[in-house]
Amino acid sequence: MRPENAATEAVAALVADGLADPEATWSLGGFGALAEFGRGHAEPGSRIVGPRPGLVTARGAIMLDPRAAIPVAYETAFHGGWSHAVALCLPAAHGPPNHGVLTESEPDGDAVRPENRGDPMFDLGLGSHQGRFVLRTSDPEACSDLRRAVGLHAFDPAAPVLDMVTRRAVDVVVVTPLGRIEVFAGAEPTVPGPRAFLAPRVLALGRTHAATASIPDGLMPVAILHPAHPCRDADRLPRAFDHARHRRFQALHRRWGDPDLVALKARLAAGGVLDAGSATRRERNVARVVRVQADAMATMRGAGKSIDDTSR
Repeated sequence: MRPENAATEAVAALVADGLADPEATWSLGGFGALAEFGRGHAEPGSRIVGPRPGLVTARGAIMLDPRAAIPVAYETAFHGGWSHAVALCLPAAHGPPNHGVLTESEPDGDAVRPENRGDPMFDLGLGSHQGRFVLRTSDPEACSDLRRAVGLHAFDPAAPVLDMVTRRAVDVVVVTPLGRIEVFAGAEPTVPGPRAFLAPRVLALGRTHAATASIPDGLMPVAILHPAHPCRDADRLPRAFDHARHRRFQALHRRWGDPDLVALKARLAAGGVLDAGSATRRERNVARVVRVQADAMATMRGAGKSIDDTSR
């Protein structure tokens, strides 16, 4: 098998595993304008098979085309814990995004559900390089309200955009070069999703991702997989440390993480010491991750549980 084919198949397997795990969640879009997809253990869903695999539930849908994606795995420490993710990246686009106005775009011909194909779509004109944030509806009253706002900035007080998103009055569709998430109108914003996030103040920062995400220069995250966490269940509630979940992500981290940071983590986990005087922000984050993960496993030792060395 050619190396590029093997890499493509590895990314496809990563996506397939993430879609199959009911405890995993996904987000697509940019920093301040994105959609999240998740489902509960008992929530029915239908698989989408083919070159753009996905899932559809009564509350929303996700469909992905990972063939061009560059995976980047990372961990982020915070007070009392850590998060982990695998970002599916593309080369960063150059130049500032063009913040435009609300427009009515072509009807949705790629909707996951057949009944939504042909529904009117209204692009917020945010100009993000990572994807489009679109409102979709076939409701005549909602269409009329949005058409009256065409030409206005999406966050103009006279435009109904933020109100409609907050009330979940219309479908939200985030369309990216790597796929789409659809949050259906009326979907309860429970954890796990589907949910839509639209934060004008965050968008105004002009960032492609949070500063705490270890994304290499020259790349921008377009889709992010949040695998199941060893210390939180599908509802993000605390649970006993799950070694199997931890080992699975550590394998992803070794394969897709920044090689220098992966090597640093292994050295620190083996008892090495970070040079605090010369350490970068990302290196200090690795040291914090090592500490909080060791604390989580030590808690299990104190509870009388057997501990594996999951850092190897």
